[in-house]
Amino acid sequence: MKIISAQQTRELDAFTIANEPIASIDLMERASQAFTDWLVNNFSPSQKKIKIICGLGNNGGDGLAIARQLLHLGYDIEVFILQYSDKMSADFQVNLTRLQNILPSHFIDNQEQLPHFSEHDLIIDAILGSGLSRPTEGLIREIILKINKAETTKISVDIASGLFADSPNSENDVILKPDFTISFQMPKLAFMLPQNAEFVGDFKILDIGLSEAFIHQISTQYFFTESVQDLIKPRPKFSHKGTFGHALLIAGSGGMMGAAVLSSRACMRSGVGKLTVQIPACGIDIMQISLPEAILWETPEEDIFWEKEKIKPFQAVGVGPAIGVDDLLTENLEHLFNSCNDYNIPMVLDADVFNNLATEKGRKITSKIPKNSILTPHPKEFQKLINKSWQNDFERLEFLRDFAVNHQVIVCLKGANTSIALPNGEIHFNSTGNSGMAKAGTGDVLTGMITALLAQGYSPKEAAILGVYEHGLAGDRAAKKRGESSMLASDLVEEIRF
Repeated sequence: MKIISAQQTRELDAFTIANEPIASIDLMERASQAFTDWLVNNFSPSQKKIKIICGLGNNGGDGLAIARQLLHLGYDIEVFILQYSDKMSADFQVNLTRLQNILPSHFIDNQEQLPHFSEHDLIIDAILGSGLSRPTEGLIREIILKINKAETTKISVDIASGLFADSPNSENDVILKPDFTISFQMPKLAFMLPQNAEFVGDFKILDIGLSEAFIHQISTQYFFTESVQDLIKPRPKFSHKGTFGHALLIAGSGGMMGAAVLSSRACMRSGVGKLTVQIPACGIDIMQISLPEAILWETPEEDIFWEKEKIKPFQAVGVGPAIGVDDLLTENLEHLFNSCNDYNIPMVLDADVFNNLATEKGRKITSKIPKNSILTPHPKEFQKLINKSWQNDFERLEFLRDFAVNHQVIVCLKGANTSIALPNGEIHFNSTGNSGMAKAGTGDVLTGMITALLAQGYSPKEAAILGVYEHGLAGDRAAKKRGESSMLASDLVEEIRF
């Protein structure tokens, strides 16, 4: 699913109106009906009194149409219109006339007239839409502050009032904090970024039938992954373990063998035909017991332990979980990069790889990371890797894109809606996962999963997008069984399903 700008959304609306063809007021009715249908499926008429706060533009027009539709369905509705200007959009005026015949609205032109909200209310925010480009002020600012203080359910139509769709707000901007954002056709970039979490809540995208032809031709660098079914390759009936590749995982150290176990088990669960795990001698018994299916390769004592000729048989190499940090490891990483470059073996880099690359010695070999390698840092690791700080999440996205393009690698920046930056400048956001995955070990699971996919012949782009999605999906399954607070990284391994 593409993520497009507010300007592109206006162009998409205009094209749909001109070419479906459909009148703009009827397109507004379609969007409002989609919102109403969602609300009806989630809140019964007897649950709450619904208070709809409307601005004077098309977002307010949506709110008026929603009020009329819900009223016909038996909901208890009260509508408040903020008179912050003497200008109204044409479609707002049409819907105001339609509603006034059956339900008079409250017009508010000063703070004293602001409504009172109780815990028994459901507030629908239809004040400002996605075209906003300046901070809220005056009456709008005051109503948002009051709504935010209300201890009740809040739902924003299309986007929270006060939130910019395509650029960062300042720290002092007053923005509505909804429990739900119900948007149309495609998500906004603002929905994907951690800094906006409290201004988005849970978001839902509703299809309102905007022009597929125009959507197809729209150019964007941002995408939202809602399904990966088309990426999953069938497993041939007459196949054998060699069909699905031989992967090498380099992981673990004294006291940290759990990382090696988690990544290795996840790799085997993700369909690889054969797995070799390179681990220190202290972990041999642990790994042999934990995963008897794996071949073990003990880390030797000599300086260069990733010998070039030993790398050649593998279809993919994953390295990093809990390997430690020191100058010798950095040297060995350089040799490993060179070997994988020579044999064109795809790589997955994680965890302590970034800590090694963040050293003075490590920064000198960053340029040797094989092209199309998949890096899976969390934000702090990424910050160490690039040796920069960002002012906001929009700037972080630019740093992420620049690193992926400049080094011709794929970077999966882990977190809610994990952002996957590709060498061509695209950024794909993930839709699966939950806060229960914010625990030690879940990143090791992801490393194993992506390494397995590479070994099976998936392209680096496919392996990154598919691996991140299925990793989050396994986390969602684990959360249903265990609860987000109680789930463990090892629970994810048992919930991997391809």
